[in-house]
Order: sequence, then C-alpha cells, then structure tokens
Amino acid sequence: MSHLNWFWIAIALAVPGVAGGAIAYPVWLKGHPILGNLAGTAIIFGASVGFIMRERIEIDLAAQACLERGFVCFPEPSAFTRFAIYAFIGLIQIMVLFTVSLRVETKIRRRGYAPEWR
Repeated sequence: MSHLNWFWIAIALAVPGVAGGAIAYPVWLKGHPILGNLAGTAIIFGASVGFIMRERIEIDLAAQACLERGFVCFPEPSAFTRFAIYAFIGLIQIMVLFTVSLRVETKIRRRGYAPEWR
C-alpha cells in the first residue's frame, strides 16, 4: 500500500490502446470514422474504469487488513493519485486514437484522387 503497482500501470499503458485501435481500424476502413472512434473509445474508457476499480479494491482490502490488525493506515500515494494515473493514461490513449483516426480518414479521402491532383 506504500507503492504503485507498476505491473498494472504497464498493462494499462500497453493493452487498452492497442485493443481500441484494433477494434476501431476496421471500422475506419469501412468509411465510418465516428463509429470507429466510439468503439475504440469505449474499449479504452472501459479498461480505464476497470483499472481504477481494481486499484480501489486493492486499496480497500489493504485498509481492511490494517483495521483488522488494530490500526488505521492510508495509501501512499493517495487513492486520488492512483486513480488519476489510470485516468490520464486512458485520456492520452483516446487522444492518440483520435489523431490516428484523422490520419486514416485523410488517407482514405485522398485515395479517390489522382496523384497529380493531391
């Protein structure tokens, strides 16, 4: 309870963004960028909420163990800081998803024009 769980932070950095992009990319290619963004965002947002809930359960279990031993202990860093880490990871992944979406949409739009007219 006195340190961050870097294993779960690494998973939060790697998995949801890739999964959201993998879900969104085929939808983008079908010409539906908004639906692709919604699908990818739902995956990333859902994963972020899941990581925050996992952290909350871990903090609650550790606090309960302290209470059963007869003293009060608080997480270090605070619960807010732990939750904010996962929230900002999700926010950055969603911003990257939207940026990639713009690039894919631009390539699809330019594909219909001859190279000399681009």
